[in-house]
Amino acid sequence: MTLVIGLTGGIASGKSTVSSMFLEKNFPVIDADLIAREVVEPGEKAYDQIIEAFGKEIIQNDQKIDRPKLGSIIFTDEDKRKQLNAIVHPAVRNRMLTKRDDYINNDVPCVILDIPLLFESNLGYLVDKTLVVYVDEDIQLTRLMKRNEYSEKEALDRIKAQMSLKEKADLADIVIDNNQSVEETKLQLDNVLQKWNIS
Repeated sequence: MTLVIGLTGGIASGKSTVSSMFLEKNFPVIDADLIAREVVEPGEKAYDQIIEAFGKEIIQNDQKIDRPKLGSIIFTDEDKRKQLNAIVHPAVRNRMLTKRDDYINNDVPCVILDIPLLFESNLGYLVDKTLVVYVDEDIQLTRLMKRNEYSEKEALDRIKAQMSLKEKADLADIVIDNNQSVEETKLQLDNVLQKWNIS
């Protein structure tokens, strides 16, 4: 019986760190962000739909989508963000489900669906358990500014564009507090896996 875990968090909350910990334990991780990049490559259906919706000015010389340019459009315009999500999310979801079902058919002990917008997109039904990586907003802000070299405003805009980590924590089956050291986070993950009988 495969346990399907939905892993989520917020920007700069440390979700990728926890995702890497699962990989170190040889548990398969299906990463929605990676798949979201795959489905918007030239030749994919979602790519054509995005160009149609947002125009040719978001295409780079190599024919790929200029992600920062598209990002700057959707971060400040709620309707445009919804329009993009309506194109990308179904394509990502279909590919994730195919991969998830392959792992289930191969009887792996658990498979992790790493989905940043797990709750926002109401995708909880895809998984058996939800795990949120939580961090206080001031630490999240500091990490994001440092990691992406954003101004405080740029970082805050991106944090505010997502559901708050407090809300996500309230919805989760289990929360990993990532305010401390990496070792502390690893310890919490080990406890979660023990609790869910996964070794």
